[in-house]
Amino acid sequence: MFRKILIANRGEIALRIIHACRELGIPTVAVYSTADRDSLHVTYADEDVCIGPPPSAQSYLNISALVSAAEITGADAIHPGYGFLAENAQFAEVLGECNLGWIGPRPETIRLMGDKAAARETAKRCGVPVLPGSEGALTDLGAARRLAAEIGYPVILKAAAGGGGRGMRIVHHEGDLETQLTTAANEATKAFGDGAIYLEKYLVSPRHIEIQVFGDRHGAAIHLGERECSIQRRHQKLVEESPSPALTPALRERMGAAAVRLCEEVGYENAGTIEFLLDADGGFYFMEMNTRIQVEHPVTEMVIGADLVKQQILVAAGERLALASGLQARGHAIECRINAEDPETFAPSPGRLTTLHLPGGLGVRVDTHAYQDYVIPPHYDSLVAKLICHGSDRAEAIARLTRALDFLVVEGVRTSADLHRRIVRDPVFIAGDLSTRYLEQFFEREAQERGAAPEGESL
Repeated sequence: MFRKILIANRGEIALRIIHACRELGIPTVAVYSTADRDSLHVTYADEDVCIGPPPSAQSYLNISALVSAAEITGADAIHPGYGFLAENAQFAEVLGECNLGWIGPRPETIRLMGDKAAARETAKRCGVPVLPGSEGALTDLGAARRLAAEIGYPVILKAAAGGGGRGMRIVHHEGDLETQLTTAANEATKAFGDGAIYLEKYLVSPRHIEIQVFGDRHGAAIHLGERECSIQRRHQKLVEESPSPALTPALRERMGAAAVRLCEEVGYENAGTIEFLLDADGGFYFMEMNTRIQVEHPVTEMVIGADLVKQQILVAAGERLALASGLQARGHAIECRINAEDPETFAPSPGRLTTLHLPGGLGVRVDTHAYQDYVIPPHYDSLVAKLICHGSDRAEAIARLTRALDFLVVEGVRTSADLHRRIVRDPVFIAGDLSTRYLEQFFEREAQERGAAPEGESL
């Protein structure tokens, strides 16, 4: 087992990892930029090291500073959390060269599945359904035009090297293809240092379903059920739940089996997520693989009753995976991301939390690094807290989430809490009639009720 773990991240995920380490009896080292000096993850870690000024490139993305922090504190392993360097194969390789443990997949797996075009071809090779699209990155505009004409509009352009909605553009008409391809490539270059773009058929109103997977170095590969992640803005998730209201036991088994086949194909180790699009006829298609723990992992934890972060640490230390594939979900769980942002325009709203009251009660979990008088910095993701509610069924989970949102008080900054309060009372949401266009249509329904134009963005 590891003697001491350095957490190469910040905020709520860093604190979440500290929780798991405390239960395992492993001391922790927090790293922080000068903007995060007062964050709770710094307070609760056993040791802490300042690694630079607020810009991520000079702190949380500074590999040399992170390795140095591990060396001076005697940490023998690093957990990257999610975001920042969590899916950086070079970082994982450097740690191996420095004899530091890496709590994540093997570098070659991160590199393979991080290349969206290569991941798509890998999925196709092992019989996982994929959408019609380019065989690798596009070579030029002419190739893009020919392929789009062949598979039919609309199509979607995606950055081969990244995700999170960056370098992603939907093209409905041939006349828009050149401009959108240039825009996507420029955005991908800026975000990932790689402007390679691939093209796929675009499903207009699919569901976004992801399968939680886990593997160990002894050859085990399992899935732990699905999460419904269809409620999104700018291709980033706002509400996640498990199990999905759309999946039958038979469809769940098929999707889980496909996810496990892909894990076995690449020899996957540690926690990961395989993301699919699901159409109205029950057809599902591989989208991408996230080679890390997900923001929404508590949803799965609540329904299977297991600590996924502790499992990450144990597996990385060489132990056999202690979970069984396809664990039966116990009840239903839903997560809302409470972000410091305008609930209509989604513009960031950093600042001091003048009042913070977190809800509690049976079936309510809050993962947060925030507290009253904490200052949300403008330099990073705007997440304030994750509110997760569990019930015996979906109706009870929604009732508890509605109650918890009503008891949540956040003042001093604008947050997405009010939007979530409206969503959980929406008859369409309550009916489970979801798609990736849900939020767009939700704003349209609200506007029609007011007799005005939609205030929310068009997604």
